[in-house]
Amino acid sequence: MDLTDLSASDLARMSEIIADYLARIDGVNPALNAIVSLRDADLLMAEARVLDDAPHAGWLHGMPFAVKDLVATKGLRTTWGSPLHADHLPIRDDLLAARMRGAGAIFIGKTNVPEWGQGSHSFNPVFGVTRNPYDRARSAGGSSGGAAAGLAARMLPVADGSDMMGSLRNPAAFCNVYGFRPTWGLVPGDAEGDTFLATLATEGPMGRTVEDVANLLSVQAGVNPEVPFGRDGMDYAAHLDLDLPGKRIGWLGDWGGAYPIELGILDLCEGALEVFADMGAIVEPLPPPYPAEKLWHAWTTLRAMLNAGAKRALYDDPGQRAQTKVETIWEIEQGLHLSADAVHAASVIRSRWYAQAARLFQRFDYLVMPSAQVWPFPVEWRWPQSINGIAMDTYHRWMEIVVPVSLIGLPALNVPVGFGAQGLPMGMQIIGATGADAAVLGVGQAYHRATDWPARRPPV
Repeated sequence: MDLTDLSASDLARMSEIIADYLARIDGVNPALNAIVSLRDADLLMAEARVLDDAPHAGWLHGMPFAVKDLVATKGLRTTWGSPLHADHLPIRDDLLAARMRGAGAIFIGKTNVPEWGQGSHSFNPVFGVTRNPYDRARSAGGSSGGAAAGLAARMLPVADGSDMMGSLRNPAAFCNVYGFRPTWGLVPGDAEGDTFLATLATEGPMGRTVEDVANLLSVQAGVNPEVPFGRDGMDYAAHLDLDLPGKRIGWLGDWGGAYPIELGILDLCEGALEVFADMGAIVEPLPPPYPAEKLWHAWTTLRAMLNAGAKRALYDDPGQRAQTKVETIWEIEQGLHLSADAVHAASVIRSRWYAQAARLFQRFDYLVMPSAQVWPFPVEWRWPQSINGIAMDTYHRWMEIVVPVSLIGLPALNVPVGFGAQGLPMGMQIIGATGADAAVLGVGQAYHRATDWPARRPPV
C-alpha cells in the first residue's frame, strides 16, 4: 500500500512519509493546482530528518501539511489569493498555524483559495483555478477548494479549512471528503480587528476519515484568552464511539422548496439517511423551521457590514480597488451605507432563529440538509448563474443552503453521500446543537464505518 493512501491517524504512528507525499504532489498537483507556494523539497526533507530524532511534538509530528492560503504562516508566502499580496511573507504565524506547527506539522506549502476567500469556487489571479480530482473540468468548490482537492487526490493526509458561507462543507462535498465546521468560538481566531461582532466565520478541520477530522480538531480547538466567547477543546477522537439506535434525525431537505437544488442531490442524501435508519436512528422529515428569506436577509446584511468594515481601506484606495475582484467590491458596497437599524433588525432575526433551532434540538439529536445545491460546475464559470432555471441574484445565492448553520454558529459535518449520474461527488450536512461537536463527529464516525465513500479514489 502507498503511504499516501493511509489516513492521517495511521500516519501519525509512522515516519518517513514526507518523500512519498512530495512525489505524489509532483505527479498530481500540476493537473489540479491544489497546493501552491510549495517549498523546496531538500529543505523539507532536512526538516523531516530533524523531527525524526526530536521528541514527539503532537499528533501532527512529522506530517506534511499545506495550510490554507487565508492563514498567515511565518516565512511562507501568504497571499489571500490577492495580487495585492502576491509576494507577502508574514513575520509570524496566525494562531491556527502556530497550533498546528506546535503539534509537529511540517508546512510544505499552502492550499489554493478564491481571492479573499469569497465565493465557493477556488480561483484567483495569483495562482489560477483549482480543479476537482474527480473531474478536472469541474470546480473543487471553495473557499477551502485547494484543501479538499489535495485531500481527495492523496496529496495531503489531513487539512485545515475555514467556513463563513460553507467553505468547509461545500468543497468537502464536491471532493468526496469530510469537512467540519465547529461550534463558533471552539477554534478561535487571532486578536485582530473586531472580535465581538465578527462571529460568522470559523476555521476547522478536513480529512478523509472522521477520526482524522476529530484529531485535527483537538489540535485546533481551545480558548484564546485574547478574544471573547471562547470554548474549551477536548480529545475528540476519544469520544467517537456513539450508540445510534433511538437517535432522532430531522431531515430538512430543500427547506420546503425554498432552496432550488439540482436533480439527483436530494436522492443521494435520502439514500444516505437510509444508512442511519438501518443503524437504528429515527429519521423524520421536517417542514421549514424558519422563513428562508428572513435568514437570507439577515445573512447578507451582517455579512455586508463585516466586509465593509474589514475591507474599507482597500476600497478607499483606488489602486487597490482596481486590483480587487468585483464580487469583493460588491460585498463592500453593500455594507457602506447600512444603518444601525438595519443591522439591529438583522441581528434580531438571527437571535430568533437561534432560539427556534434550540427548540428543534429539544426534539431532535441532529438535523440534516444537503451541503450544496448544485453539482461541481465547470471551472470556467465564476459562479452558477441559475439553478433549475431559477436565476441567482447574487454571486453566492447558489450556496444559500449553508446559511441556516453559519448564521447561528452551529456545528456541522459534511459527510460524502456518493456520486451522481455524471460520476461527480456530493455531500450532506449533519448539524448539531451549539456545543454538540463531539456528538456530531460521533454520528459521522458511525456513518463513515458504514460507508467509507472517500475510499473511492479519484481517477487522477
